[in-house]
Amino acid sequence: MSESLRILLVGASGTLGKAIAKELGARHKIISAGRNDSDFALDITDPVSIRQALEKAGPLDAVISATGAVTFAPLAEFKAARIGESAHTLGLESKLMGQVNLALVARDLLRDRGSITLTSGVLSEHPIAAGSSASMVNGAVDAFVHAAAVEMPRGLRINVISPTVFAESMDSYGPFFRGFVPVPVARVALAFSRSVEGLETGKIYRVY
Repeated sequence: MSESLRILLVGASGTLGKAIAKELGARHKIISAGRNDSDFALDITDPVSIRQALEKAGPLDAVISATGAVTFAPLAEFKAARIGESAHTLGLESKLMGQVNLALVARDLLRDRGSITLTSGVLSEHPIAAGSSASMVNGAVDAFVHAAAVEMPRGLRINVISPTVFAESMDSYGPFFRGFVPVPVARVALAFSRSVEGLETGKIYRVY
């Protein structure tokens, strides 16, 4: 693809975000958004903040999410509770509904034939101890993208990247992922290029 795109990258300051910016920034204009060290402030848990950031960013060809928090804790520690009243619902507010709301705002504001790329993860298919909340959220993000692609207007596309644990994050997350083969974050970033610069929609790009 020779055309230079204007891409809003949410979570650009994180490990994955930096790799995506390096991969796509060589060919396209990257506009960062997030809570820290970004061109535009954006709180993924606040739909108003999401819309304000996208509107301020100006015309966009693509929106990428490389953000979203979840809680890793034993299932025994989770209690039945309303959303926002228990640690196991953090991922519902942040990684799930934050990304869903980002996609809905992007749907309204992106240029025709633009693309939306979200992030889920390996735990949707391969659960681990203390990962039930992450598995729940990742599976929901995958299902949302698969279904939303059917109804996207104006030629818009939507995909999701589902990576395993990053090699660069094993110092922190290695104990949770015994037996998993980590992948370099640069390899995961390639999947975002495939989503943004390709033609497919409704796809789950698994990087395991």
